[in-house]
Amino acid sequence: MEAYGQILLIAMPAFFVLVLFEKFWGIWKGKDTVPMNDMISSLSSGMTNVTKDVLGLSLVVISYGWLSEKLGFFHIEATWVVYAIAFFALDFAGYWTHRIAHEYNIFWNNHIIHHSSEEFNLACALRQSISQIVKIFAVFLVPAAFLGVPPEVIAIVAPLHLFAQFWYHTQHIGKMGFLEKIIVTPSHHRVHHAINPEYLDKNYGQIFIFWDRWFGTFQEEVPEIPAVYGVTRPVRTWNPIKINFQHLGLLIQDAWRAEKWGDKLKIWFMPLGWRPADVAQKYPVAKIQDVYHFEKYNPALSKGMLVWSFVQLMVLLLLLSYLFGNLAAIGTPGIFYFGGYIFLSVYAFTELMDRNSNAWAWDLLKAAYAVYFIVTTGDWFELSKLLPGAVYIFAGYLLTSAFLSIWFSLRKEKLQLVS
Repeated sequence: MEAYGQILLIAMPAFFVLVLFEKFWGIWKGKDTVPMNDMISSLSSGMTNVTKDVLGLSLVVISYGWLSEKLGFFHIEATWVVYAIAFFALDFAGYWTHRIAHEYNIFWNNHIIHHSSEEFNLACALRQSISQIVKIFAVFLVPAAFLGVPPEVIAIVAPLHLFAQFWYHTQHIGKMGFLEKIIVTPSHHRVHHAINPEYLDKNYGQIFIFWDRWFGTFQEEVPEIPAVYGVTRPVRTWNPIKINFQHLGLLIQDAWRAEKWGDKLKIWFMPLGWRPADVAQKYPVAKIQDVYHFEKYNPALSKGMLVWSFVQLMVLLLLLSYLFGNLAAIGTPGIFYFGGYIFLSVYAFTELMDRNSNAWAWDLLKAAYAVYFIVTTGDWFELSKLLPGAVYIFAGYLLTSAFLSIWFSLRKEKLQLVS
């Protein structure tokens, strides 16, 4: 937990700087692929994901350590060869877990957040799941366990493997020559994120593209078929917490409404998009029919609201950095209370970006939640020890946030006219 938190203290600012660089690069080149509202939603999603992971809010059904202990035929030292084997093993496992997430209803809910953006940029790489509570990833690492790859090697390689998937989420890099046959490139991954019929459910590879070539899921990017991004059932919200549970909500509704008991169970394990015939007829859901002619989600926001949303994001980034850097000092259950504030804050300001009429209530709830801890402890999780007087600055921010949330909510109709 603490080790991962320390890694993120370096990774989070680095990713943030690269996202901003891509935006300014796009503006300079006349092709801005990073709209502010989309970027803020993506970065806030990344914050909820890393908070969940650092706090360990997941249930691992089978750990790699257990597999290694029970199945390992060898006990080998951690040489560079072993690290290379571990990297390939992780990528093989990543291919299959990724593919399964796209092919079965029950697993798509864990992955929809990553595809929910109707843009394709570095920021959308950070749209990662908080709904994946039960993890089965280690099952696909059986070959590595057989070979005796030590658990500590997997623990080091796994974050590197994850972070190495960031760079290819961009439209500013074209095809890359011979590398197209070996590694996953931006061209390959643009195909994967596209909803064009020709591109759907292709290119599941995470680092190496040859898995797709070997297992029949490869599709090259075709210049005559420009990629259109998103999901075929648009999420229509900037709120990453809502997005994380949208598909699950639909499955629960469909299972409840289905007349046949068999369909109530079957729906979970059927291919993605399958719905009981009776439910699909009585309760149709909106789906994009023509990928080249549909309206992207983009509720009109004033410049002031966009600026304020960005400020909210920056405040959260600072608070997360403090949390990850002081996990041991804050201790339990404090870190979980702190994490609760992060989730509540993201929910509140993305509801405001969605222009929902009850957004102000969520911001007041966020403020009340934080004030409770400030009043009962006299501080915000020892923040004043790092920066004297910080608790008063934080309290001022909470007051300002509540006021602006009410202000923007009440001006909703005027914003519609302006936009």
